[in-house]
Amino acid sequence: MVAFRDGDFSARLPRDWPGTDGRIAEAFNQTLAQQGRITGEVARLSGTVGKEGRLKQRMSLSGAIGGWAEQVDSINTLLDDLVRPTTEVARTIGAVAKGDLGQSMDLEVDGRPLRGEFLRSANLVNTMIEQLSVFTSEVTRVAREVGTEGKLGGQAQVKGVSGVWKELTESVNHMAGNLTAQVRNIADVTTAVARGDLSRKITVDVKGEILALKNTINTMVDQLNGFAAEVTRVAREVGTEGKLGGQAVVPGVAGTWKDLTDSV
Repeated sequence: MVAFRDGDFSARLPRDWPGTDGRIAEAFNQTLAQQGRITGEVARLSGTVGKEGRLKQRMSLSGAIGGWAEQVDSINTLLDDLVRPTTEVARTIGAVAKGDLGQSMDLEVDGRPLRGEFLRSANLVNTMIEQLSVFTSEVTRVAREVGTEGKLGGQAQVKGVSGVWKELTESVNHMAGNLTAQVRNIADVTTAVARGDLSRKITVDVKGEILALKNTINTMVDQLNGFAAEVTRVAREVGTEGKLGGQAVVPGVAGTWKDLTDSV
């Protein structure tokens, strides 16, 4: 009994006691053996479930009845309750990894609402998926409007985000804003040229290939301006003032502009 009290389930009473004492000894020894098997099963589950991640492992105790069976059922039910949220998290995160943002964690199990840390974890996962869904939807919308439909000025609206999500949203909006400013400035200048206003130039601050385009357009406007001014001067001198011998001088022109200058 002292050994049993101290957690030593290997101790046994003598098996050769006669009569009632013998039956008591046998029952006590069976109790020790049963408790030893339960202890062994708990240790096994600690390794397989807790350390190896084999979440389908459960306690097995053949021939258990009464309180022993209840103990086994309670431990297995506890494992089910602990494992189920982990499985749900894996399912929803797996869906997110595959690009499926329509999944979410159930907030109840077998009709029972989640509570405590289980509910908190489920809400965190669902909030994350919801924010990802909104962010993806908004980025897709802005990219489609600005890049495909030509609707300039679009901005991603993702409420309540912070950290990396906020930075990503701001980066998308900054990119869309820059594109909008650049395209509108180019459109303003080319429209002005088409209407005969050669005083406008692209002024937006740009880099890279957009800078090369800016410089090309501004150079074109300068050449058009110079060409128009020279043609006007020569036409005025020759046709109005009677100053013969005037020549249009437009430095740096080539192609059609050179041909037109030569023709004038």
